[in-house]
Amino acid sequence: MNYIARFMSVILVLGIFVSEVNAEQTRFSYSSIDNGTRFEYQWIDGTGASKEVTFTLSSDALNTAPTVQPNYRSPIMMRHMVVALQKEAQSYDPRDAIVRIIPSRDNIDIEVKARQPARQQEVIRAMNMAHKDAYNAYLFENYYMEFTTSFNQKGIKPDHARYILETTEALIPASQAFYEKLVGNEDARAYLNTLLGWVQSIPYDPLNDRLSSNGAGFAPPMGLLLQNKGDCDSKAVLTSALVRAFLPDTSMIMVFLPKHALLGVAINPLAHEETLVVNDEIYVLYEPTGPALIPFGQVSESTKRQLLTGRYTTETVN
Repeated sequence: MNYIARFMSVILVLGIFVSEVNAEQTRFSYSSIDNGTRFEYQWIDGTGASKEVTFTLSSDALNTAPTVQPNYRSPIMMRHMVVALQKEAQSYDPRDAIVRIIPSRDNIDIEVKARQPARQQEVIRAMNMAHKDAYNAYLFENYYMEFTTSFNQKGIKPDHARYILETTEALIPASQAFYEKLVGNEDARAYLNTLLGWVQSIPYDPLNDRLSSNGAGFAPPMGLLLQNKGDCDSKAVLTSALVRAFLPDTSMIMVFLPKHALLGVAINPLAHEETLVVNDEIYVLYEPTGPALIPFGQVSESTKRQLLTGRYTTETVN
């Protein structure tokens, strides 16, 4: 990945307007070839020019990476935890402690009886830990994580950062293909704008509400490529994985609004670019969602309003 190094300085100046032109994907296909799948795209960029890119992803990458995000279902999660807790309860000798697991619709009660109060408390602590471990294991196995919205609401969402981390290496051929589209002394912003035009042209599948969707509609990067459709979270994760392959050592964030997602990358901002400061680091913002062809460093008016009122949360891209 030595090709990345030359882009650490940025010099290309872009216009300060936000494009009102919508992205248009004019061709999409994928086909199986030896040891991989070949993806071919054609789209119209913000200047009206036709662009195209082709890349091949290995069969191993496509066969091992998740393509579908399971929906979060509380009854399924509860059953998973009950089974784990019952197994843990059976590990105790009934002469030492009797443990009962009592599930209800929204809760699991744990009843412990022991001869000595100290032993009873010890077993209760162990069972509570087993409860927590079972819950975390269920989230991890299904690529979920807990999160808190900008309104301080608790919820569950797909583990976007983990998808990025686990998909970046597999997407290096795609990242390389966009790098090869650059001409002469074009820099990182040229790469990011080419990438944005492509991902913004992928058909958009709207995100209704991150808190209530329980993961429904989210497409992991490989799933998005195969179905050629994704919501804003899905497109943001795919874009982040490709940018991470391009800039492996640069700080990046995802920015979550109530029904939207955008990205930030810590490169030196130009005067007209939209930025966000997180933990004393400045991030240049960009929106991969589409269909509006919004150039790197610019955001929509609705996004600006929500950022100004603090209606967002951020997540670090490792």
